[in-house]
Amino acid sequence: MSFVTTKEMLKEAQKGRYAIGAFNANNMEIIQAIIETAEEERAPVILQASQGAIKYAGLDMIVAMVKVMAEKVKIPVALHLDHGTDYYQNIKCLRAGFTSLMYDGSKLAFDENVKMTKKVVEMAHACDIPVEAELGQIGKMGDSDEPGVALEKVKESMAVPEEALKFVKLTGIDFLAAAVGTIHGCRTPFAKLDIPRIEKIRELSGVPLVLHGASGADDQEIRKGISAGICKINIDTRIRMEFSQKMREVIKANPQEIDPRKILGPAKEAAKEIIRDRIKVFGCKGKA
Repeated sequence: MSFVTTKEMLKEAQKGRYAIGAFNANNMEIIQAIIETAEEERAPVILQASQGAIKYAGLDMIVAMVKVMAEKVKIPVALHLDHGTDYYQNIKCLRAGFTSLMYDGSKLAFDENVKMTKKVVEMAHACDIPVEAELGQIGKMGDSDEPGVALEKVKESMAVPEEALKFVKLTGIDFLAAAVGTIHGCRTPFAKLDIPRIEKIRELSGVPLVLHGASGADDQEIRKGISAGICKINIDTRIRMEFSQKMREVIKANPQEIDPRKILGPAKEAAKEIIRDRIKVFGCKGKA
């Protein structure tokens, strides 16, 4: 199946009260793991590339790898820009074949965030491509942060429901990544979602909501978030952890191994299992 956009995919998730997994694509094996597992589970799926991944692999390379895999399966596959903080990066991704964009102006003042996000929306909507944007500031786990300290920082920068309504109306975005309690880069699931805040933002804005930093929330929190209105859930850290841990295990057991396929192959299988688990928790298994 060729690429699809995220717009209809997320509308269906919103109606059905489930969430679509949005998994970060960092190399060939992880791209294979994401699409193969989604096909096996009959789940619609979003692959997303961060600016870091684009810098590492190259924009055209990422698009080509995902496109080749997407054409081999029968499930809906979307390719999304994750945290595009630059207007021109969004343009480049649109031209390269991405079917979903994100402008992240969360570090800007509200009015400037609105101005830049609206500019991206106007450009993307001219090509029938949906846009995600961010409001509030989703935390990032520092190496020295204690969980309690990190959670306190997060509370200070959550999205305000009334601002979310205004932001959606002024920008025309298709879905919203609102800061509601998660933290990027968590290796243990200790984050607590502000469920009443999610419900209020969903009620006021009407658009599908996105959960970033979901590797740091346990299954119970994730399920509560979906019930409250979350329709797209981003996962990166958990995949990286499983992938790299399996590589370390293989190298430790076979220190003389020089065939990268025998190291990366098992790592890919490990990634598939965490992706499979997330698809089931998100409720999108069998929705394709």
